[in-house]
Amino acid sequence: MAVIERINELESEALAAVSGAGSTGDLESVRVRYLGRSAELTEIKKGIGTLPVDERKQVGGAANRVSRSLEAAIGSRSQDLAGGEREKRLREEAVDVTLPGVPYPKGSLHPTLRIIDDVVDFFVGLGYRIAEGPEVETDYYNFTALNIPPEHPARTMQDTFFLDDGLVLRTHTSPVQIRTMLSQEPPVYVVCPGRTYRRDSDPTHTPMFNQIEGLAVDHGLSLAHLKGTLAAMARHTFGEGAVTRLRPSYFQFTEPSVEMDVSCFVCGGADQNCKVCKGAGWLEMGGAGMVDPAVLSEVGYDPEEFTGFAFGFGPDRMAMVKYGVPDLRLFFEGDLRFLRQF
Repeated sequence: MAVIERINELESEALAAVSGAGSTGDLESVRVRYLGRSAELTEIKKGIGTLPVDERKQVGGAANRVSRSLEAAIGSRSQDLAGGEREKRLREEAVDVTLPGVPYPKGSLHPTLRIIDDVVDFFVGLGYRIAEGPEVETDYYNFTALNIPPEHPARTMQDTFFLDDGLVLRTHTSPVQIRTMLSQEPPVYVVCPGRTYRRDSDPTHTPMFNQIEGLAVDHGLSLAHLKGTLAAMARHTFGEGAVTRLRPSYFQFTEPSVEMDVSCFVCGGADQNCKVCKGAGWLEMGGAGMVDPAVLSEVGYDPEEFTGFAFGFGPDRMAMVKYGVPDLRLFFEGDLRFLRQF
């Protein structure tokens, strides 16, 4: 019968195509072509019901035999191809464990954090301990205990962020000094790094900035001890050639009060066109002074028995000067192009 002959021809074609398939993808195409829903063999099976009764059994038997034969051939060939492809993939994806690893970009410390760590490490080496406190403070710790009573003009110098219930965002880390003195008896030697807040924003000021303050209270401390401590810190941070000077100033919580300058570490005061010191030869670093007796009395220390000194620096300002950064706001913008320079 012509139908059975065609079935046998399809078997021969299909087996040849199966043998010639070079990949599992090619083999799947062969399966669809000869055993799929639209394949010629499938159409023959669908038309068996229209054949004469005496031909149906023969055609059906031949079609089923060929289907089973092709399925078996495809299954066997699929295993061979899949195994070969797996071996090839393993060879191509093999990892040479002797090769160096893939390098990853390394980060670095923020320039301000470099200064903070350096200065704090210096004072810890002198025997100071690190003290910290809350950034949301009460009016008492931020002002009153530091000899800045209500309505005092010094409060207007702080440009304070006021919150509800008499709270403020601390304008300096000096409240940490008050909390420390209230919690222990002298002697006291602490360094207080932390974030502070004031309503100010321009190339040399930001609403949030960092401070490093220090406090020493003991028997017999004098302005000479303060000067020697600040001079040693400057040499540690800016180099052995750094020279310091103290200028009279005013802070409500110290008496006497001074401002500390450091000699320009770029030109040493010899270049009138220096971009760092603007020809002045000196760079302003921070304020300091002897702790006011009123502050010592406020925390329960006897000012007749103990004296102390305090100092405060802006590490953002120090980093700005040390690295020659013209705009303080660059430190807070998170621009990787800027930060990668350090």
